[in-house]
Amino acid sequence: MTDVTSAKSARRPHHWRRDLIELAALFTAVVVADTIAKTIVHGPDGPYLLFFSAIALIATATFHTWWARRHSHAPPAGDTGGSGTTPLPVPAGPDRPAADRTAAETALWRMRTTVRDEPGSLASLCIAMARHQVDILTLQTHPLSEGTVDEFLLRAPTTLQAAELTREIAAAGGSSTWIERADAHDLVDTPTRLLGLATRTALDAAELPLALRQLLGRCTIRSRPAVTLSGRPTGESAPVEGVLEETVMRLRDPNGGVITIERPYLPFTPTEFARARALVELDARLGPRVPRSQDVLTLPEGNEITVRRADQSDLTAAVAMHDRCSERTLGLRYHGPVADADRYLNHLLSPRFGRTLAVQTASGRLVALGHLLWDGDETEVALLVEDDWQRRGIGSELLGRLVSLAVEAGCASVYAVTQASNTGMVAAMRALNLPLDYQIEEGTLVITARLDATPVPSRLPYEEFHRADR
Repeated sequence: MTDVTSAKSARRPHHWRRDLIELAALFTAVVVADTIAKTIVHGPDGPYLLFFSAIALIATATFHTWWARRHSHAPPAGDTGGSGTTPLPVPAGPDRPAADRTAAETALWRMRTTVRDEPGSLASLCIAMARHQVDILTLQTHPLSEGTVDEFLLRAPTTLQAAELTREIAAAGGSSTWIERADAHDLVDTPTRLLGLATRTALDAAELPLALRQLLGRCTIRSRPAVTLSGRPTGESAPVEGVLEETVMRLRDPNGGVITIERPYLPFTPTEFARARALVELDARLGPRVPRSQDVLTLPEGNEITVRRADQSDLTAAVAMHDRCSERTLGLRYHGPVADADRYLNHLLSPRFGRTLAVQTASGRLVALGHLLWDGDETEVALLVEDDWQRRGIGSELLGRLVSLAVEAGCASVYAVTQASNTGMVAAMRALNLPLDYQIEEGTLVITARLDATPVPSRLPYEEFHRADR
């Protein structure tokens, strides 16, 4: 820095005329000061004049300093350009002025609108949002045959209402505008989110419906099999490339049948359709797969059991367990003719329709099944424990794990369909320590648990397990 300054000084031109004028002014000032001093000191009131002159000089200097500070030409506090200094941050705590706190409070929004495919259309939207201090965090464009769908992630002041923002967007040329609150999870960029969903789908076949729901937002997803439980064709089919019809898309299920996705409030775009089809194709290429992790638990009486994921390869063992169950146990579980119970097993064990946990003994015999079933945009839990293994806490253990899986999957609630006389299922649901809603219709009891918090099952002393992970 010193070398640079010296170089600049060396190149600076020397103004000899200005130096000569300053020297002459200095001599003149000395002569005038000497004359005034001699006149005042030798005069009759010299000391008094000198004293009052000093006071006047001090007052003048004070006034000049105050005036200079009040009318300073320094840049504003928020402008750091060229000053080399950084303004202190405004405190965010209670000492901060109320007006500043209100201005800094923001909310995240997801917004989608359709604009004309012509130059300047996006700029008009940006200008409209800028007028209301709306910050655009991310932007995706979905080309259509006529026009473009622009999808935004916005940070806006909390004082800005959705209806007001929608009106401004409409005035700027946007149509079919849809807006909803977002959260911090939406801050992940689209490529990263798609890779995460693909990874989840690759690890577990049961993740495909959940991945599609997270990809497309609030929607209803149903898997319709190619044949009924009795073996008759359902007539459900879809071409290999799938079908897109405004708010409905139909994709060929790798396991046979059709995956139907509905979103009545917002039409699907070709880009979304292509992404969903890519996930389904990934699932088809990888084939059946279920994580093989398992936990070994010790019952109070000392017996060891293993809890693991189950799939359609466990069909034979599940049918054998049905044969060992009483008619009352099967009736409480399936709410219908006991003879038809075996027909449901292949459907229930399919990863396409949910997740299944199995409990087996040290000898490998299956003694309990727990199902977490995707029912459109809702989630059902169901339990079946063999008679000889009931009242040992196995049902509570399975239910707690199923609810934990539902929380992990982002489900808002789970429900169980049972009978009022099934005191074991009612007690297990109550032991979740979650808000419950009860509804009784013609002897059937539906218990809905709202997943507002991570479930922490509270079991009776005889239900406690000693567990070891394997």
